[in-house]
Amino acid sequence: MWRTRHGEFRTVPLSAMTDATSSRRAAGRVPPASDAHDANDAPGALPRRIGLWSAVAILVGSTIGSGIFRSPAGIADRLPGPLPLMAVWVTGGLFALCGALSLAEIAGALPRTGGLYVFIREGWGRLPAFLFGWSEFVIIRAAALGAIATTFAEYTLRFFGYDTSIAPFDVYDNYLAAVAIVVTASLNIIGVKWGSLVQNVTTIAKYGALLFIIVVAFALGLPQTGGHYTPALPSGSFAMAPFGLALVSVLWAFDGWADLSFVGGEVKDPRRVLPRALIIGVLAVIAIYLLANLAYLAVLSVEEIRQSRLVAADVAQRLIGPIGVAFVSMTVMVSTFGTLNGSLLTSPRIFFAMAADKLFFRRVAAVHTRFETPYVAIGMSAFLGVIFVLLRTFEQLADTFVTAIIPFYALGVAAIFVLRRRPSYDPPFRVPLYPIVPALFILATIYLLVNALIDPSSRMGTMAVLGVILVGVPVYYVTVGRAKAE
Repeated sequence: MWRTRHGEFRTVPLSAMTDATSSRRAAGRVPPASDAHDANDAPGALPRRIGLWSAVAILVGSTIGSGIFRSPAGIADRLPGPLPLMAVWVTGGLFALCGALSLAEIAGALPRTGGLYVFIREGWGRLPAFLFGWSEFVIIRAAALGAIATTFAEYTLRFFGYDTSIAPFDVYDNYLAAVAIVVTASLNIIGVKWGSLVQNVTTIAKYGALLFIIVVAFALGLPQTGGHYTPALPSGSFAMAPFGLALVSVLWAFDGWADLSFVGGEVKDPRRVLPRALIIGVLAVIAIYLLANLAYLAVLSVEEIRQSRLVAADVAQRLIGPIGVAFVSMTVMVSTFGTLNGSLLTSPRIFFAMAADKLFFRRVAAVHTRFETPYVAIGMSAFLGVIFVLLRTFEQLADTFVTAIIPFYALGVAAIFVLRRRPSYDPPFRVPLYPIVPALFILATIYLLVNALIDPSSRMGTMAVLGVILVGVPVYYVTVGRAKAE
C-alpha cells in the first residue's frame, strides 16, 4: 500500500503485474509461482514480520473463539452419547487437518496476502475467486459476526446473573450482540491500534478460560463423578444424518485454520514457516478441543450438556459456585469480544487483495482518509452482521457460516490438483499421501452439503445459502466481469 499526499491509502501489492499478465494467468497460461515473489516484494507490499510461533498463535487464536464454549449443546442434542460426541470432534479435527495439510503445500508455494482467495484464483480463475469474495462479503462474515456476538452476549448476561434461556433475556441477548458488533466495528474503523490492543488482551483471556475449565474439571470434577463416559454408545445416539449436521457445528468451532493464509504476505521465510505453522497450529487446536470436551464430560452428563447453552459456565457452577461462574463468564466474554474484533480486523485483507486484482468493487476496499482503515468493508460487514444476529439463532448462524464457506475451502484445496500440473509449481512442502488427503477433504465437503440438502431440518437454509452464492454469478458479469471483458 502507498499513501498519497492527501493521506489516502491505496492498495497496490499486486499492481506490479500488468493487465496482460493477469489475463494470461487467469487463462492458465502463466504459472502462479512465476510472479509470487515479485508480487510480495513489490514497493508498498506489506512487510514480512510474522515468525513461526507468532504464525501458530495467529492460527490458534483465530480458531479458538466462541465454538468450544457454545457449540457442545447443539452437538450433544444431535449425538446424545459420549462416544458419538467425541467421535464427531475427532472427525472435525481430521477434516481440518486434511485441509491444513493441503493448504500448507499451496501456501508455501503462494505465500501472498489474501490466502484462500489467491489459491482459488490461481487454481480456478476469476469467477470462482469473485464468488468467494462475494460470499465473504454478504454471508460468511455476517454469519460469523452474528454467531460470535451471540456467544459474547449470552456469557455477558450470565456474568451479571441473568438466565438467557428464559424471557425476556432470551431476546435481550440478541440486542446486546448487535451492540457488540457495532462497538467492535467502531473500534476497528477508528484505528488498527485500538483493534490490535483489544486483540492482545482478549487472547490471554481466551486461553485462561479454557485452561481453567480443563484443569478444574479434571482436578475437582473427575474425582467426584468418575466421569460421564459410560455407556459410551447409548441406544439411538448415533445416525449418519445427525452426525453430518453435528459435524457442521464442529466445523464452526474449528474454523480459523485457514485464516493464517490471509496474512501469508506478511510471514517471514514463508516457504518454511507457513507449512509448519499450519500443521502445528491445527494439531494444537485438536488437542485443546478434545481435552475441553473430555473435561465437560468429567463434570456433566451428555443430557446435561445437551441442555446447557453455556457449558463452560455450568461446569464452573457445578464445581466452584457463583465465583467460578463469574470468572469463566468474564473470560469467555472477553475472549469472544476479541474474536469478534479479530474477525473485523483481518477480513478486509481479502477485499484488498481482490480490489488490487480489479476483481472486486474498489469502493469496498476504500481506506478512510483520517483513520486509515477500510471503513466501508468494516461498516458493511457490521451492518449485515447486525441484521443476521437479530433474525437468526446461534445454531442457524453457525450452520449458515459453515455451509457458505466449505465449498470455497474445497475449491482452495482442490486447486492443488491443478497447480501440480504446472511446470514452475515448486512447493517447499508436499502433502503426504497425495492425492488421498486432499481428496478426503473434498469428499467430506460434498457429504456435508448433500446431507444438509437431504435433511428436512436444514434443507431450506442450505438452499438459501447456496442460492445467495449463485446470485454472485450475474453480479460478476454485470460488474467486474464486464469491465474485464471490455
